[in-house]
Amino acid sequence: MDIKLFDEAFEALPDVIRNSKPACTLMLGSGWSSVVEGMKVLAEVPYTDIPHFGGATVIGHTGRLVLCELPASGTVLAFMGRRHWYEGASWEAVVMPVEISRRLGVPALLITNAAGGIRRNLVAGDIVIIEDHIRMSPLSPLVGPHNPVFGPRFPDQTNVYSPELIEKLRLAGDEEGVELTKGVYVYSAGPVYETPAEIRAYEILGADLVGMSTVPEAMFASACGLKVAGLSFVSNMAAGISEINLSGEDVIECARRNTGKMAAIVRNFLGRL
Repeated sequence: MDIKLFDEAFEALPDVIRNSKPACTLMLGSGWSSVVEGMKVLAEVPYTDIPHFGGATVIGHTGRLVLCELPASGTVLAFMGRRHWYEGASWEAVVMPVEISRRLGVPALLITNAAGGIRRNLVAGDIVIIEDHIRMSPLSPLVGPHNPVFGPRFPDQTNVYSPELIEKLRLAGDEEGVELTKGVYVYSAGPVYETPAEIRAYEILGADLVGMSTVPEAMFASACGLKVAGLSFVSNMAAGISEINLSGEDVIECARRNTGKMAAIVRNFLGRL
């Protein structure tokens, strides 16, 4: 990756963001952006104003960077939407939220997404803590010449998702009265939904959820030394398990109906940092 592109992107941010010390960064996937509603906004930047980032092109991704303030949590950096490899975005764009967070010294990253449910006891509307992942694609933001600023050449993957943060998410769910199970997320590069045969294979491999994001950002963040946590909102059951055809509109509608509990868990979690 070209570190000069990150330099230009970071320098384009307003001073209030570049001089901030957020307690956490939120990467808010499909349907999750509403969790910051009601927070005090200190600064806001459209993705299109950040060089080499680019506007979000996927339904349910707002495409704004906001610096928010919560009374019990200090400041929080929220990326409302993400860039995906399948959009044709560069790796610099995909991991831009992580690199900005690293430069600000943010200690923790909460990545959220909407996912298809594979495990048979899941239902649409469930929220699952990601405890591990399976990478079904060879794609990786760490490919290429090694830059030690991004961590070791061969980063350990034993605890990509921090056990400490997983426990904080579990406690947040308990306190909010929302049952959060843990699961393994499988990364499919997209931009097509998976076939029923693929889902059967993923199920045999031990996957509970499937989606087209999160893993590249989590790998990069973990390599860079950030503590990572992940939440998947089950917006639908995966192909072959679901009896209906899948669509992006259904994903957003399911998230809209569950906004309240999604926001409650995230805010409770932030209060525990």
